[in-house]
Amino acid sequence: MSEQMLQTVALTKRFGGFTALDALDLNVPRGAVYGLVGPNGAGKTTVIRHLAGICRQDAGEVLVAGEPVFENPAVKARIATIQDELAFLASDTIETLARFYASVSPRFSRERFESLRGAFALDSRRPMRRLSKGMQKQAAFWLALSQCPEVLILDEPVDGLDPIMRREVWKLILDDVAANGTTVLVSSHNLRELEDVCDHVGILKGGKMLLERTLSELQDNVVKIQLAYADGGELPPGLEILHESSMGRLRQLILRGRSEELRGRIAATQPLFLDVLPLSLEEIFIYELGGVGNELTDMVL
Repeated sequence: MSEQMLQTVALTKRFGGFTALDALDLNVPRGAVYGLVGPNGAGKTTVIRHLAGICRQDAGEVLVAGEPVFENPAVKARIATIQDELAFLASDTIETLARFYASVSPRFSRERFESLRGAFALDSRRPMRRLSKGMQKQAAFWLALSQCPEVLILDEPVDGLDPIMRREVWKLILDDVAANGTTVLVSSHNLRELEDVCDHVGILKGGKMLLERTLSELQDNVVKIQLAYADGGELPPGLEILHESSMGRLRQLILRGRSEELRGRIAATQPLFLDVLPLSLEEIFIYELGGVGNELTDMVL
C-alpha cells in the first residue's frame, strides 16, 4: 500500500448547527496528483483549509505524512497553498512577498525563484493590486513553487489564466511531481482539465466522501455501449445500467463493469451492432452519481 501523504480520518467540522464535514476519510498517496471534486457546497474548500492547517477540526484527524497539521509549524513548512481568493496587502509586490516567504519558509529557494522568472514574465516590483486577476494567480504560483513544497494544495488554481499559461503552470507542477515526488491536491470544477493531470480522484457530497479511486479504476469501471438488436433481441440479465437512451433500434447504455467482460456478455446475445465507447471523466461522474438530471448537475462542468 502507498504511503499516505495527506489523510483525514473521520474529519468532522460544524459551523453552528450546520455540519460542513461529516466523518470524512480522505487518502492522498505520496507523489499523487489528487483531484477533489463535488457539487457546490460539498465541503471542498473546508477540507483544504483543514489540510493547510488553517482550521481546527471538531473531531477526527488531519495528518500530513502521519503528523497532525494544525498548530504544527514543522509540518506547515512542508506545504504551499494557493487559495481561490488571494490575499495580500495594498503595498505588496512579488519581490516583497518573495522576501517575506524567504524569511518564514525554510524551503524557499531564491535560486528557484529566479529560475521561474522567465516562465511568468511578470514585473516583480509592480504592486500586486495593479496586476490583473490572471497575473495575480501567476504570481501566486511563482511564489508557491519557489517554496519547493513537498505538498501543494490548490483551490481552483488556474481560474483566470489564459490557455497558454494554464498549460505552462500544469507543466511546471507535473515536472515537480516527476522530479521531486511532490504531492498535489487540487480542487476544481473543471473535470476536463483534471482528467489530463490527476491520477487519483475523490468525490464529495454533503461533507461526505462518496467515492475515492484512482482515475484508471474509475475509467475501467463505467462504460458506454451502443447496440442494436433484431426484433426479439434482448440484453443479458444482471447488467447494472446507470443510464439508457434509444433512437429507433439504436440503444445507448451506460453500464457499471469492466469493458471486455461487458462486451463479451452482450456479444453472446448476437446484436446486429455493438460498439464500446470511452467515457470522459465528466460523464463518469454524472452517471456514477445518479445519472443525468439528478441534483449533482449543479456541479459546474
